[in-house]
Amino acid sequence: MGALLRASLALAGVCVLAIALAACGGGEDGEGAAEDAFLAGVVSDVGRFNDRGFNQLALAGCRRAVEELDTRCRALESRSTSDYVPNFARLVRDGSGLAIATGFLLADATKSAAQRFPDSRFAIVDYSVAAPPFDGAHANVLGLTFKTNENSYLIGCLAALMADRDGGRVISAVGGIKLPTVDIFIAAYRAGAQACVPGTRTLVDYSQDFVDQAKCKELALTQIDRGSKVVFQVAGGCGLGALDAANERDLWGVGVDLDQSFLGPHILTSAVKRVDVAVFDAIEAAKTGEFEGGTDLVFDLANGGVAVGEISSEVPQEFLDRMDELEDRILSGEIEPPTTL
Repeated sequence: MGALLRASLALAGVCVLAIALAACGGGEDGEGAAEDAFLAGVVSDVGRFNDRGFNQLALAGCRRAVEELDTRCRALESRSTSDYVPNFARLVRDGSGLAIATGFLLADATKSAAQRFPDSRFAIVDYSVAAPPFDGAHANVLGLTFKTNENSYLIGCLAALMADRDGGRVISAVGGIKLPTVDIFIAAYRAGAQACVPGTRTLVDYSQDFVDQAKCKELALTQIDRGSKVVFQVAGGCGLGALDAANERDLWGVGVDLDQSFLGPHILTSAVKRVDVAVFDAIEAAKTGEFEGGTDLVFDLANGGVAVGEISSEVPQEFLDRMDELEDRILSGEIEPPTTL
């Protein structure tokens, strides 16, 4: 399938590695590295490192740096939001050269830590330092952002084509908390569906949660009862419940962040966000002196920072060709998928 398939294959090894790492929990890696070797730290959100998604990928990126950059990695899990700032403080006290916040839920805590420790460096995954609460005023914070509207547009196209093939023109998305970093997926998913199958309806609901799988499963079951043929989860660990609902009803599910094809043959594909790559790049920049706080690193289709995950073998070649065509038009700038609903 051209570029999309190449991206999917490249992701496979990373995903297998990440799954194995998630079972290990927090702690420090870097055996063999000198005690004074560069130390990078990752602070999870409340979903923790075994979420089979976002946090897990961040940990994989930190541990990749151990192998390839001869650094040390310290991973601190947050069991509640009150753990965020103390975890950052611990990393600073331990001499971390870079403390990485895993996700936008840690934005306020990252700002507090950056202000408290102005001589330390921080990075935040999936959040721009130009946005509140940073507002471009924190020179020691690096933003790691993703154009997930690009891969989600392609997936929306595929979802609509498969729904139409299966006798319906309704697809759906289950979001976590209604935030820009969630809506960017859903907006492009809906637009891509309309581009490929005009008249497709996209049902959208929010669980207001990123952890409780039962909440997302209930929403997905309701969407399926309303005719949805494909359910896209954009809710982290909670969204695993939405994918389980799709499996129970023998319908398609679409994963997010991590390539979630390992969940079973009901996974049509996944909107992959290369959090592991972003974390690795941030650590490398901090270690080599190329860290530019107050700015964002942007990850997109062109640089492989976002991708379409493994695609079900049941997808017809003509649908894959349609996605390839749209990908080329996005890369050329002819199509700019929406970022807001």
